[in-house]
Formats: sequence, C-alpha cells, structure tokens
Amino acid sequence: MSQQTKEIFAGALAVAVLALVFVYFYGGREWTAEAAGGSYRLTATFNKVDGLLTGDQVQLGGIRIGRVDRQALDQSYRAVVTFKIDSWVRLPADTSVAIHTDGLFGSKFVVLEPGGEEEHLKDGDHISYAQEAVIVSDLLDMIIAEGKSKRKKSP
Repeated sequence: MSQQTKEIFAGALAVAVLALVFVYFYGGREWTAEAAGGSYRLTATFNKVDGLLTGDQVQLGGIRIGRVDRQALDQSYRAVVTFKIDSWVRLPADTSVAIHTDGLFGSKFVVLEPGGEEEHLKDGDHISYAQEAVIVSDLLDMIIAEGKSKRKKSP
C-alpha cells in the first residue's frame, strides 16, 4: 500500500469516527436507551402545545426519561401528544404533565409530576391531568396591560 493510500484511508476513518460521535450525541442515546430496556408510550391532551416539537425531552425531577414521539389533533381540535418513556420509569396512575420553557425564549420540554397512586401507568395509557404551554407573548401582553391599568389608577 502506498503512502498516499494510507493517508486517504486514515482520513476517511477519522471522518467516519467523528460522524459516529455526532450521531451518538444528537440521537444515538435514544437508540441505546431503547435497546437497553425499551420504552412505553403514554398520551396526554392539551389545548395548545405552542413550540413543543417531536423529539423534545420528557423530564421527571430534571432528569430526561423520555421524548415526545408524536403530535396529532383529536376530533375537538385539541393537541394529543404521545410520549415515549424509558421502561425503567414506573409512573403512578395519577401522574400529571405540563409543558415548560427552558428560559424566557428557550425550547419547550415536558415535565411529569408523579402522584401518589399505587397503580402504575402502562403502555398506551392516557395522562388525565395536563397543563398547557404558557405563551410568552400572551404573558407579556398581560404584564403590559397590568402596568397600564396601574398607571391610570395612579394620581
């Protein structure tokens, strides 16, 4: 093998390893988590999920335990969100779900709050207690309106 062929081979190998590292850090963890123990699906219905995307994190106590798998509309035009939860997490049947924002204008993620029921959620179950996303523009409009009303009341 000539020197030039060895250098091309070494460069191609380095690029392939680098590509595998990127794939692992940007999505491979989900593959390894599913391969290690699988996952199960839960659904929840929200009035609005503004900014929540498929693939966003599902957290419990600040720890990633799953991801948003799918979003669809039901017959009443409400958002039905399906989550994939790691199989090692057993959630009580009265668990609640909320959509949070990472910082003021950050990305959305789902937060689960476990209840106290003895019975656990199973694959395909629906979470009844859901709190929708807070829309930052609506919140800012409310703050501005509150400030204007206080200014009018002040002499």
